[in-house]
Parts: sequence; structure tokens; C-alpha cells
Amino acid sequence: MFDIDRFEVPEEFGGEDLLPVPFPAPTPFLPRSGPPDVARRLRLAPRTHPARATTGLPSSPPLFAWLARRFAPGQLTLWVGARAALDPVLEMLYAGNALGRGRISLLEGANHFNPYRLGEVGRGLGVDAAEVLRHIRLARSFTGYQMVALVDAWSAEVRRHPSTLLIGHDLPAAFSIDDIPEDERAALLRHVAGSLRTLAESTRTPILLTLDPAGPAGFPGLDTAGPPWCDLVTFSRGPVALRLRALRDDARLALVPRSPGQCGIEEFGEGAGEVIAWDAPSRRTARRSTNG
Repeated sequence: MFDIDRFEVPEEFGGEDLLPVPFPAPTPFLPRSGPPDVARRLRLAPRTHPARATTGLPSSPPLFAWLARRFAPGQLTLWVGARAALDPVLEMLYAGNALGRGRISLLEGANHFNPYRLGEVGRGLGVDAAEVLRHIRLARSFTGYQMVALVDAWSAEVRRHPSTLLIGHDLPAAFSIDDIPEDERAALLRHVAGSLRTLAESTRTPILLTLDPAGPAGFPGLDTAGPPWCDLVTFSRGPVALRLRALRDDARLALVPRSPGQCGIEEFGEGAGEVIAWDAPSRRTARRSTNG
């Protein structure tokens, strides 16, 4: 279980004194400085006076408030990272949605939805396992053609069953079967991107898409024909911390594994910047130990 407060932590615990270290190098499409061509193609929507999206997420614990700021009505938010990094936060998002009485409409493209795991995460937040599932309407796709049909019908589904957040989990995975030629796969995904834009315009509901580390490069048309982008969040998982970084404001967040009920140094005030798990190895210091 990851602690859900916003604090940077060391990449690993060694023998020397621990100091916070910079975030790992960003992925190629999220450069550290300067707005490259690919970032400009994301068409981040203007946010001078950002509209607050009703995502259904609670304001506490702090993770949910951090995530909620990455959504806007009728705009797309993209999460990019390996499954081991994305899944823990996505599971907490599902559980937090039930805690905040939100409603999620979910299209599953990779068949990774695990109701038993969601039950465990929900109980950790004080939500009954069945309650977590009652707040999610799930549609699975096993082929690219099924996914096209589901996305085309998504607007009608949302009108029948209003939702506070729309999630497409790894939609391109449904198009990875061998008998779809590459040019047809690209054309189908561009069609899906256009349908997502229509969905965003017609429902004015925030949309979250999750992708593998290839990011938008694996989803032709998403950066040109898809909905306007609210934000892009990259995920990376190290030996100690799970790190998130948002493109729009370069906001960074780190999560550390904690046992249930365990507290950290952040409990002592806003200025605390180091979080250490209980089972971390001891570290050397310059102070000599004394007896008595």
C-alpha cells in the first residue's frame, strides 16, 4: 500500500545519510525544459481561469486533491507509464471515486480490471468492496473492432447513465491482435481519437486515458484529432517510491509504501521533506553512539 501524501523521497536507501534526490529523467515526450514540437502538438487547453471538474473524488487524503486538479470538463487527461507504476494509483482512484460518491464509466482495453484487488484497496480507505464496484460501469473489449463500436456508443451510454469521470484503460491494447494490418490499426485508432473528441464535446465530462510507456506515439491521431488536453502525467516506479509528474505545471508527487496505520514525518508539518518507511535499513551518521 502506498502512502498518499505529497513528499519526495530518496530513490534508494544506502549507507550514507539520506537526502532528497531529483526526479528521474523524464520520458522522451515529456522533456525537462523547453516546449518541444511534440509537447506543442498536445494542444493543452488554456487554463487561465480553469474550470473545476466534478470528478467525484474526495478532497482527502491529499492524493485525490492532487489528481482532481489534473482534470477539466470536456478535456483529456493522459496517464503514461508501466503497468506496475500505473495500476496502484488507478486502483486508488477507483476506490476514492466510491468514497466521494462519484460515478465512473470505464472502457477496458487490456483486460486488467481486478475486482478482488479493488476490494482490498477500498477496505483500506474504509469503503465496502461491493460499494467500490457499484460506482463503476465497465465495458470490456477483446478486439479493436469491438473497441471502435464501444467508443462510438460511449456518448449515448453516458447520457443514459451520467458519470463524473470517463476512463479508457489502455485502449490501443485492443488493437494489438496480429490479423489487423498496421495501416488499418492506425486508421482505426485515429477514428477512436475523433470519437473521443466528440464524446468530450457532447458530454463535457473529464476523460482519463491510460497508456503504456510508449505514450501518445502508440495512439495515432490522439494529439491531432482527439480532445483538447488538460494534462499529461507520467508514472515511474523505483525501489522505494512511486513518482508522478504532471506536464502542465511540472507538479511532482511521490508515494512510498506504508503499512496500514503507519505515520510518517509529514505528520509534523508542511516543511517535512523526507519520508522513510519503517522497514528501511539503518543509516550511518557522523555522531558517535554513547552508553548510559
